[in-house]
Amino acid sequence: MAIALTHARTARRAVPPSRAALAVVLLSAALITGCRQDMHDTPRYEALEESDFFADKRAMRPIPEGTVARGNLREDDVYYTGKVDGEVVHTLPAQITVDKALLDRGQQRYNIYCAPCHSTLGDGNGTIVQRGYKRPASYHDPRLRNMGIGYFYDVITNGFGQMPDYSAQVAPADRWAIAAYIRALQLAQAGTIDDVPAADRGVLEGGAPAAAPEASHGGGAAHD
Repeated sequence: MAIALTHARTARRAVPPSRAALAVVLLSAALITGCRQDMHDTPRYEALEESDFFADKRAMRPIPEGTVARGNLREDDVYYTGKVDGEVVHTLPAQITVDKALLDRGQQRYNIYCAPCHSTLGDGNGTIVQRGYKRPASYHDPRLRNMGIGYFYDVITNGFGQMPDYSAQVAPADRWAIAAYIRALQLAQAGTIDDVPAADRGVLEGGAPAAAPEASHGGGAAHD
């Protein structure tokens, strides 16, 4: 034992300090890289991979019935269906405020998703219809003019006839914005001079032009 200690002391004295430090670093690196990575690389299943653990062989487990994603409970029937006790509502939900921002948003979404069939006027003679697609009913038909606003929300959500549903493309808030804009189109097409505020009638009758609005409701951006 004494001989071994003597040789070790001799070796330490023979190796310069810088080399000794380098040797320690290299040895430490080798020890670290050689450690097991079980906690880092834990066994796991890939998506749709088969599993021998479960009787049905599916690694991805089915979602329990009644599970609701966080933030998607949707308890407000009026807001998410446009109906009360199965009947369409005739007024907007309480959380929807009718203002210029709502109509501007409704116009934009309408021009993207609805105008190709229903036209920018809502008369059902859109560009797709002009190329052979079945013409939808005009929004200015008395039946649709008297329909509750929830009807338009419901049709956007679930589709109707040849029209597919747009629930995946149009969020609930935007469906209400479109429904509000459709109502504005209906009012505009059937409006009279008596419906215009007295202060603004001069513009329509050929008087001095008013200041240009921020966004016209006769057209609109086709995309965001």
